[in-house]
Amino acid sequence: MTLEPKVYIVGAGPGDPELITVKGSRILRTADVVLYTDSLVNDELIATAKPEAQVLQSSGMDLERQVEIMSEAVQAGRSVARVHTGDPAVYGAILEQMVLLKQRGVAYEIVPGVSSVFASAAVLGAELTVPDLTQTVILTRAEGRTPVPDREKLRDLASHHCTVALFLSATLAKKVVVEFLAAGWSEDTPVAVVQRATWPDQKIVRTTLAQLPADLRAAGITMHAMILAGWALDPGLVDKDAHRSKLYDKSFTHGYRKGVKPGE
Repeated sequence: MTLEPKVYIVGAGPGDPELITVKGSRILRTADVVLYTDSLVNDELIATAKPEAQVLQSSGMDLERQVEIMSEAVQAGRSVARVHTGDPAVYGAILEQMVLLKQRGVAYEIVPGVSSVFASAAVLGAELTVPDLTQTVILTRAEGRTPVPDREKLRDLASHHCTVALFLSATLAKKVVVEFLAAGWSEDTPVAVVQRATWPDQKIVRTTLAQLPADLRAAGITMHAMILAGWALDPGLVDKDAHRSKLYDKSFTHGYRKGVKPGE
């Protein structure tokens, strides 16, 4: 199958080469040019590109060089798979690419992928939105060298006391603890950290808010890690049967089933 000559911004998933979407896999196997984030995307996945494809690593290129390569390929009638880790919509730095591609009149399409936040939840066996406990997940990061907007300071976000997923924050664990405690979180709040989720060398740390910095230090985790915090991460929830949804409650009526009251 021949692809339309344009740039396909493809989410490769978190690491396991089987966690790319069917569409993403088809594009990768068919594209004439493959430009991929080589420090994060599994080489096994990239190896599925067709033998005659031009395969390039993006780690040594600046933005302008990447856009130049993609634009020249499309203008020559070739298809480009720009492969990002996880889902490109979250910390994928794709807007800046789309801006320059649009300026050059180059067509593009985004193909979503499995984000590391959901891959991490899966390997932890966790539901991030537990009925009667939390129905909100905040995806954010701690503020380091790259600032965050004033209205998105971690302390303010943590004040909602929901599940919080922290990208790019493993080296800022002490700051995370300070901000969460200031927002009223208890020191024994469950926290789980997954480094390189779904890769063969995946590492999992289950801890508490107070012990997070020490346990990350002991595990040698400084990068490629997802931090999930909140009571939805309590591993004991699976033993309690205390948080059932209304969706499958036999007494709850919805558009596909009439509820049955106790005794009926």
